[in-house]
Amino acid sequence: MNQSAKPEVYLPLSSNKGIMQAVVVAALGYFVDIYDLVLFSIVRVQSLRDLGIANAQMEADGVYILNMQMVGMLLGGIAWGVMGDKVGRRSVLFGSILLYSIANLANAWVESVEQYAWIRLVAGFGLAGELGAGITLVSELMTPERRGHGTTVVATVGAAGAILAGIVASNFTWQTAYIVGGVLGLLLLLLRFGVLESGMFQRTLQSEVSRGAFWKLFTPRSRALLFLNSILIGVPIWFCVGILITFSPELAQELGVEGVVNPAYAVMCTYAGLTVGDFLSGALSQWFRTRKKIVRVFLYFTVLTVGVYLSGRVSSLNGFYVLCGFLGLATGYWAVFVTMASEHFGTNLRATATTSVPNFVRGSTVLITLGYRYGQEWTTKTYAALAVGMICLGLAFLALSRLHETWGRDLNFQED
Repeated sequence: MNQSAKPEVYLPLSSNKGIMQAVVVAALGYFVDIYDLVLFSIVRVQSLRDLGIANAQMEADGVYILNMQMVGMLLGGIAWGVMGDKVGRRSVLFGSILLYSIANLANAWVESVEQYAWIRLVAGFGLAGELGAGITLVSELMTPERRGHGTTVVATVGAAGAILAGIVASNFTWQTAYIVGGVLGLLLLLLRFGVLESGMFQRTLQSEVSRGAFWKLFTPRSRALLFLNSILIGVPIWFCVGILITFSPELAQELGVEGVVNPAYAVMCTYAGLTVGDFLSGALSQWFRTRKKIVRVFLYFTVLTVGVYLSGRVSSLNGFYVLCGFLGLATGYWAVFVTMASEHFGTNLRATATTSVPNFVRGSTVLITLGYRYGQEWTTKTYAALAVGMICLGLAFLALSRLHETWGRDLNFQED
C-alpha cells in the first residue's frame, strides 16, 4: 500500500456536530437495517402459515426465502461497496435505505412463496449497503484512538432494532410489521440530508488511484487472504442467528424443550444479548487497545454457549430463552468485527471491503443452511447443526490467527 499524507486535522466526536450527526444517522440506519433483516426469522412461521404452507414444508420454504434474502445481500454488498468507493459514502446511505424500505412495504402484500422470496432478495440487496457505508463513514471521520467508540455506538444501537421487530411482530400482524419497517426507513431517509462526506474519500478524488475495484480485493494473494480471513471470523455469528435462532422452534422440539418456542421471543432475547455484547466488545477493545484478543475471547464464549444449546441440557422454555440471550451475548463481537474490516483496507477500497465483508458473512448463511439441510439426510437436526457449527468456529479461529491487530491504525492510506 501507498501511505499518503495524514489529514490536516482530526476532529473529535465531542467537538464536532457534523461527526455526531454521522454517528447518529449511521446508528439509526443500522437499527432499521437489523429490524428488517431479522423480521423474516420472526414472522416466518406465521407468514408462511397464512400463505397456506403446510407444517411439513415450513422449514424448507423458510430456508429458500432466507437464502434468497442472503443472496440479495451478497450481491448488494458488492454493488453498494463499489458505489461507496466510486461516488461516495453518503450516496450509499441514501440509495440503500430507499430500496429496502420500498421492498419491505411490498412484502406486506405477497401472495405466494415465490413472490415472498424475490421481494426478500430485493430487500436484502438494499439492506446490504447500510452497515458498510455507515461504518466506513464513521471510521474515517473519527480519530484512530476514538474510532472504536463511534462504531460501537452504531453496532449497539443497531442490534436493538431486532428487539423492536420482536415487539411489533408479537403485537401486530406480520403484514403490519413489514409496513412499520418500510415506514421507519423512509422517515430516516429525511435525516440523512446534510450528513458529512468523508474527507479521506474526498482526497482520493484528487488522486489517480483506482477506486472501488472489487477485483483488487483478490489480488495480490496477501490481500485476498486478508479479505477471506476478515469474512471468516464473522461466520459463527450468522451460524447462530441463521440456524440456531431462525430454526429454534424445530431444534428446541428435537432437543426436548418443554413447550413451543416463539421465534419472536427467541430473536428478541438473542438480540438483547447481542446489544449488550456489542457494547461490551467495543468498550473492551477500547479499554485494552486490542481488537484481536477481544474477538478471540468472544469466540471461546460462543463455543461454550453453542455447546450448551445443542447439548439439550436446558429443557424449560424460559431457560431456553435465557440461553438464546447468552448466545447473543457471546456473538456480540460484531461491533469489533466490522471495525476490523474497515481498518484493514485503504481508503480507495475501504467501502468496498467494509460493505462486502459483513454481507459475505450474511451470505454465508446460504452455504450454512445448505450444509444444515444436507446433514439432516444423514443424522438429526441437532448433530447437523453441531457439525456445521464446528466447521464455522474452527475456520474463525484459524482466520483470526492470521489477521493483524488494527487498534489505533491511521486509516489515511490507499491500496496500490
